[in-house]
Amino acid sequence: MLAIAIAEAQIGLAEGGIPIGAALFGPSGELWGRGHNRRVQDGDPSVHGETSAFRAAGRRRSYVGTTMVTTLSPCWYCSGLVRQFGISKVVIGESRTFTGGHDWLAEHGVEVVVLDDPECFSLMSSFIAANPALWYEDIGAV
Repeated sequence: MLAIAIAEAQIGLAEGGIPIGAALFGPSGELWGRGHNRRVQDGDPSVHGETSAFRAAGRRRSYVGTTMVTTLSPCWYCSGLVRQFGISKVVIGESRTFTGGHDWLAEHGVEVVVLDDPECFSLMSSFIAANPALWYEDIGAV
């Protein structure tokens, strides 16, 4: 599951964007949607990795039992999406470069798994070092 999110992050980086990828899996583990942060590519601040994967999954009657896999701890915006639509589980590649709302999600009944994956950490830490202004814009810390 994480491999799909990492592949999406790498696509985003290759496109000149921010390397954050995500994938949404259905209750039986089937892939519903995948995507990556497209803020730079689309000029749209609302297209985060998680929202891109969510949109790609299409309209569903329910999201109970689903799993959102993301390369980076979800920001408050994406954490709100998880809560709003009842996504049951979030698997996070790493949270050292950025800690979003995953503790809040756990406090509100979402199962949260932080993997501390070295590839995810390397991807983000290298990107942040090379693009600090873009990174701080992305996280709203301009």
